[in-house]
Amino acid sequence: MDVWGHLGKRYATQKPRKLLALDGGGIRGIITLKILERMESLLRAHLKADEGFRLCQYFDYIGGTSTGAIIASGLARGMSVAEIMEFYQGIGARIFTKAPLLRRFDYRYISGPLEKELQKVFPPEINLRPEHLQCLLLVVMHNRSTDSPWPISSNPLARYNFPPDRPDCNLKIPLWELVRASTAAPVYFPSKPLCIDPDKKDSPFVFVDGGVTPYNNPAFLLFRMATQPPYCLNWPMGEKKLLLVSVGTGSAEDVVSARVGKGGFLSGLSTMMPQTGNNADRAHRNLFSNLIKLPGNLMYASSVDQDINCRTIGHCRYGMVIDRELGDLIPGKEEERCRTMTDQTFPKAFSYLRYDADLSPKGLEKMGLADIEAKKVQPMDCVKHMGDLLRIGGVAAGQVERAHFNHFDFI
Repeated sequence: MDVWGHLGKRYATQKPRKLLALDGGGIRGIITLKILERMESLLRAHLKADEGFRLCQYFDYIGGTSTGAIIASGLARGMSVAEIMEFYQGIGARIFTKAPLLRRFDYRYISGPLEKELQKVFPPEINLRPEHLQCLLLVVMHNRSTDSPWPISSNPLARYNFPPDRPDCNLKIPLWELVRASTAAPVYFPSKPLCIDPDKKDSPFVFVDGGVTPYNNPAFLLFRMATQPPYCLNWPMGEKKLLLVSVGTGSAEDVVSARVGKGGFLSGLSTMMPQTGNNADRAHRNLFSNLIKLPGNLMYASSVDQDINCRTIGHCRYGMVIDRELGDLIPGKEEERCRTMTDQTFPKAFSYLRYDADLSPKGLEKMGLADIEAKKVQPMDCVKHMGDLLRIGGVAAGQVERAHFNHFDFI
């Protein structure tokens, strides 16, 4: 049984593999796209490819969470970065349509506009079967019914994909529904019921944004799913055998996940809460302010943790400083200074690149963008500031250099 379809020849060939992991972060996915835009351009030029070149031809496995799932799905379908950017800029304001006043206890925005736009890009007949994709795809979401992360892959050999005629085969799920489930950020959008087994339509699972799992940055998860035996791909590990590229949506230690709008329902309730103590203490006492920030806080913390895992297990070729204690974990003089008495070195499992943007005031100043107000571009729903996000992404894209892809500069 040829379960790989038209992808059979590509994945039967033994060669070094390349993975691309994309973080969640709402409309800040525009920053990701600007970074990918430069990556696509550099690789196209170096590979002497024509205008039809797509990142799905270079990367063998693309995974994403939340907004990263939208981008990853578009890339795996064969879309250019420019086409996905056009989608983001065209639908940004429309998908963040405020929910009725009384529904804002549950979520800020209705899901209808988002679902309508997703079905335009990923029509209902498109699913995870090989004939609908140009490379392997991973979409991360959280199953609220089982309280567990659900990374769903298009790998036709995966346990819940094989054999393809099993009634609950994940490959049969419409792609737009998977993406919608992955983007159902608590507080922002309502959860997404999803029937995995068509024979059990009366008992669907309920899904929310993959960003509330440990895999808002799905890089280390993608590495595991490409190399570990239970996932049935078993791609070889090694610094020259596996490249993992991870792209963020912008981050900062004090990143704000959302703002309670002026005059909005939550804003009105927050002003009714007791205001006692000093300002620093007061900021953490308000139930609603804490709730509205929770998704962003979780996404930031999990992204950093996964990044550290990748830099520890892999050989980090490029990445920003993590913190003052860890530095950037790129091998060099600091590693030599801290080396123990033994000279034994351990082989790394893969080569690793991490591109992101620092959205703190200091980070923006360092990028030459001090005129951009940090708190306005940090929220996941900052659609009024997409122009600023484009500027930030344009500068962040300068991190990408062709030399970073040495040993993997082939299709």
